[in-house]
Amino acid sequence: MTQQKEKERTLVVIKPDGVQRSLAGEIIKRYERTGLKLVAMKFMLPTPEMVRQHYLVDPEWLRKVGEKSIAAYQKRGQQAPYDDPVEYGEFIVSKLVKYLSSSPVVAMVWQGNQAVGIVRKITGGTEPLTSDVGTIRGDFTIDSYELGDAGDRAIRNLIHASGTIEDAEKEIALWFKPEELIGYRLIQEQILYDVNLDGLKE
Repeated sequence: MTQQKEKERTLVVIKPDGVQRSLAGEIIKRYERTGLKLVAMKFMLPTPEMVRQHYLVDPEWLRKVGEKSIAAYQKRGQQAPYDDPVEYGEFIVSKLVKYLSSSPVVAMVWQGNQAVGIVRKITGGTEPLTSDVGTIRGDFTIDSYELGDAGDRAIRNLIHASGTIEDAEKEIALWFKPEELIGYRLIQEQILYDVNLDGLKE
């Protein structure tokens, strides 16, 4: 059981705005210093088809993102542009396809205990404006749903991070070939996971 937790993996994609603002190094540092292990990384320009496939690895994604967006409008006392969640989801994914295929991205796989949850916590909420101070989105961007909608564009929130272990497995398989995931020993893993800390004293 412990072994499995140590091997949990998640996908992180530094989006075009993160690359264009030269924040890749800072973003990587935030994940790296937690103790997570980087097991794959590539710099690439995703195709529109790949981006669409990425967001639809979860068959319910269109409905869920549509419902979430409609609820956000209702919370602000405003009328959402679409009443049907799936239709709204299609609108959102079309904007994301345009956004993520507009410029190079950095795709990465991070591994370690609770990797999915840790990365989500460090990354912050989807909307930068309401993300906590100390998170990557909270510290490095000020975009909002309202501004994105006004400009008829996707919200520029620097990063994609897998939402669940199941999503991470599907997304990693889309972005990386199995041989691109590197298995190796990281010295700090002994500090994090070794029960007895054997062999530390000289």
